[in-house]
Amino acid sequence: MAAFLKEIEKFYGTKEKNRQGEDLETFLEHYDPRKYETPSCTTDAVIFSIKDEQALKEGRLKILLVKRGNHPSIGCWALPGGFVNLRENLEDTARRELEEETGVKDLPLEQFAVYGDYDRDPRTRVITTAYLSLVNEQDITVRAGGDAADAAWCSLCLKEKEVHTGEVSRKVWQLHVSNEEKGLDTRAEVEETCREGLIRERKFQVLTGGEIAVDHAAIIVQAMCILADRLLEKR
Repeated sequence: MAAFLKEIEKFYGTKEKNRQGEDLETFLEHYDPRKYETPSCTTDAVIFSIKDEQALKEGRLKILLVKRGNHPSIGCWALPGGFVNLRENLEDTARRELEEETGVKDLPLEQFAVYGDYDRDPRTRVITTAYLSLVNEQDITVRAGGDAADAAWCSLCLKEKEVHTGEVSRKVWQLHVSNEEKGLDTRAEVEETCREGLIRERKFQVLTGGEIAVDHAAIIVQAMCILADRLLEKR
């Protein structure tokens, strides 16, 4: 097969041949990526909005969600996102999918998480990279597009339901997502486990998702925790 990239100079290394006596060009000519099963990659965007600085301090956030118009999780509300094209950078995918599904564009996006459990999508193995942004609601015009049946700002409320401390701490978060106009009023529960130390483990996992698609409730809760932590650092 032909090399995936046209320009391969930066991959020459020391220009040695491998154990089979192949230089880079010969190796790439014989390399078949279909030999191995590979996952699909997606991006998801967590777009929060606030009305003013005081709303941010008080945690009065809204989130931009889309209503899924196709399987899987048809009819549920989800983060705007989709599949990465073969010759597309992750951030470009996040921006493209956000614009296609909601009409929103030109936002600063911060990559903050990767979700890759093997059972998160029934179509194939899908690994998603999550991005975060914070905007003023009045600056954004939302319109549904692409494969999204609808798109809207939804109110958020996050509360701790259970807390267990120890070598591995555990919290259960209750997430309330609502939009009266769209008839959305749903609750999800997300478990956060954390192991502190020089190397830190922090995982968010959906216990009950309500009308929020797949593991998106966990992604939302993780993003909200990031904002809350940063606000505490500023005080």
